Amino acid sequence: MTIASMGRVLLLSCLLSAPPAAASTPRWAWPIEAPHTVQAPFVAPATPYAPGHRGIDVTAPTGVAVSAAAPGVVTFSGVVVDRPLVVIRHDDGLVSSIEPVVGSVSVGDTVARGAAIGTVGDGGHCDGSCVHFGVRRDGAYINPLLLLDDVPAAVLLPVVRARTAQ
Repeated sequence: MTIASMGRVLLLSCLLSAPPAAASTPRWAWPIEAPHTVQAPFVAPATPYAPGHRGIDVTAPTGVAVSAAAPGVVTFSGVVVDRPLVVIRHDDGLVSSIEPVVGSVSVGDTVARGAAIGTVGDGGHCDGSCVHFGVRRDGAYINPLLLLDDVPAAVLLPVVRARTAQ
């Protein structure tokens, strides 16, 4: 594969993984107050069952307040295996999950962007040192950083080809 074709593949994958753009759609908020330190970035799996990191881990100790990243309806608030989590279906069709979070909300509750949904708990791979923030579109995980309000959008620059010596 040439560098040019790899660039086209990368551009295509970026376009396919980006959320739908809408000028009227407000950006999402971070679920944790600043500072926002990402301990582990999003790593897309090669296939739906392949290894990857299907979200971002944001530094947050146990007990810190957690809020809804965008408006929506709570579809789960409870414990899965060894960790508490909250799942929200958002007005734009995206679904967010954040763990470990001891929820202060119940299934069916409507939440606004920035509304309190619980506090950082213990369990899972974060276990009191961070929260794992994941977002799905049509069942596939996307990078939450694409949605957050204070993360600058990536800018693609033209490829400059080096001249060969003659």
